[in-house]
Amino acid sequence: MDEQPEPVHEPSAALDRRAELSEFLRTRRARLKPEDVGLPDFGRHRRVPGLRREELAQLAGVSVAYYTRLEQGNGRNVSAEVLDSIARALRLTDAEHAHLTHLAKPKQHKKKPAARTQQVRGALRQLLDTMDGSVPAYISGRRSDILAWNRMAAAVFGDWSELPAQERNWARLVFLRPEYRDLYVEWEQKAYDIVSFLRMDAGCYPDDPRLSALVGELSVKSEEFRRLWATHDVKEKSYGVKRLRHPLVGELTLSFESFRLADDDGLALTTYHAEPGTPSAEALRLLASWGADATRAGHSTPSA
Repeated sequence: MDEQPEPVHEPSAALDRRAELSEFLRTRRARLKPEDVGLPDFGRHRRVPGLRREELAQLAGVSVAYYTRLEQGNGRNVSAEVLDSIARALRLTDAEHAHLTHLAKPKQHKKKPAARTQQVRGALRQLLDTMDGSVPAYISGRRSDILAWNRMAAAVFGDWSELPAQERNWARLVFLRPEYRDLYVEWEQKAYDIVSFLRMDAGCYPDDPRLSALVGELSVKSEEFRRLWATHDVKEKSYGVKRLRHPLVGELTLSFESFRLADDDGLALTTYHAEPGTPSAEALRLLASWGADATRAGHSTPSA
């Protein structure tokens, strides 16, 4: 269950980092109003959404010409201190600040690992198996690829072993397969979370041709993906609650925790659990007791 997905199409050109930087800064500036940062609002005389470039430059303590060059995608030789000032002026979150830094000051050594096949260590696969009694769990990698999972994850989310390796990808599942729109009660939030993760991934690995191919494919096939991708929102969500509509046991309310595996090339372990004594906990117990029959009868994932 730890095969590395291959791209559906031939890898396309890498994402344009300069264009990504330009659009990210422009969209962050557009969401701020003058009153948000203590500046006067001249109302009907304002011709642009959000702050003007000169207002942002003033807040960040840089010249208008310097900020304009940066917003046009020219991040060469920009210092960490200037990026920090711009991040504060734009009121960026920690995830957005990190994304800005990746776009403006890319680390060259990340180009090579981006194309390398990700592997799941045997010990991690064993860990998944030990949690199989009641905890759905899986390991994901770059581009939201699903690399390994346990039997309970298959019972809850679908039997990914029935899919071709290249289709084991959260973005493709959520945007291109109707059964996942039915599975997630708040499908729009799940879709937003996936796109926000892909944006973060694009900032870290702008030269990854597989990621570029995935974005291109989804942009062609899904209007919703195109709309969310155009927002340039980035977000890291390491815990929360998901409500699912399972075909066998009905609605499930599950808490999830996602753990970055620091020494494993960008892999993350995600686990789900239900609050003890709740109907969701009983539903997970039933799924565990049904074993493979639950996966086959209740949530079989059709082949591509």
